[in-house]
Amino acid sequence: MARISYDDQTAAAYKSVREVPRAGLAEWREAVRQHLEPAPGMTVLDIGAGTGAFAAAFGDWFGVSVVAVEPSAAMRALIPPRPGIKVLAGDACDIPLPADSADAAWLSLVIHHIPDLAAAAREIRRVLRPGAPVLIRQGYPGRSDAAHTFPWEFFPETARAASTFPSLEQVCQAFLTAGFRRDSVEQVPETLLSLTEFLGRADTFRRSDTIMRGLTDAEFLRGKERLRRAVQQAGRAHSEEPRANWLELLVLR
Repeated sequence: MARISYDDQTAAAYKSVREVPRAGLAEWREAVRQHLEPAPGMTVLDIGAGTGAFAAAFGDWFGVSVVAVEPSAAMRALIPPRPGIKVLAGDACDIPLPADSADAAWLSLVIHHIPDLAAAAREIRRVLRPGAPVLIRQGYPGRSDAAHTFPWEFFPETARAASTFPSLEQVCQAFLTAGFRRDSVEQVPETLLSLTEFLGRADTFRRSDTIMRGLTDAEFLRGKERLRRAVQQAGRAHSEEPRANWLELLVLR
C-alpha cells in the first residue's frame, strides 16, 4: 500500500507540481540511454507510473513502447492517452503481464511505497526477459547532503520521514533474492523549479509529497519562512533561476 492515498485531489496536485519539467531531465535522458540501450520494438515497463511523465518521455526520447502500471485510478486517469503507452491497473507485486514480456523495468520514486520489496523483485523478475535491466530513480537515507536536496533543504524535518525509506543496501538485497545483481549506482542531477516558484507552490507540494505530508503545521510554516527569506536574499534574478536536485539511478540486472 502506498504511503499516500492518491485520490483525485492529490493526483491533480502531483501533476501540477511534482512532475519535473522535460527540459530539466536532460541528464536523466542520457543516463537512462546508457543503461537501457534502447532499440526498435523494445517494451519498457514503468512501475508506479504516476501521471505518466516518464512513460511519455521514454516514448519521445527513445521510440520505445511503454507499459505504465499504476495502482491509483486517479493517477492513471492523468496519464496522457497516446500511441505507444499502454496503461494498466497494478503494482510492483502484481504486474498484469505474462512472463518474459518486457525488456526493462523503470521505477521512479516508488521503492518507498512497496511494502514487500522481495516479493516485488520476484514479480519483476517474472515479467522481464533474461538479462533485462531494472532502473530505479530514488533517494536513499544517508546518501545525500543539504546542498543536493533542493527543495527539501528548507524543510529539514522531512528527514524524519525520509529516514524510514529503504536503504540502498536493503533494496539491493531484496533484488538479490530474486536473482538480480547490482550493476551500477550513480547520482543524476535534474533541474526543478526556482525558489520563487517553490514558494508559490509549497502548499500544493505538501499535499502531494510523501515526506512533506509528515510535517507538522509548525514545521511547514517554519520552512516556508526559510524559503521566503532565501527568495529575498537571492534577489529577483537569482530567485527565478531553476534549481537542481540530485537523485540516484540504481541499475540491476
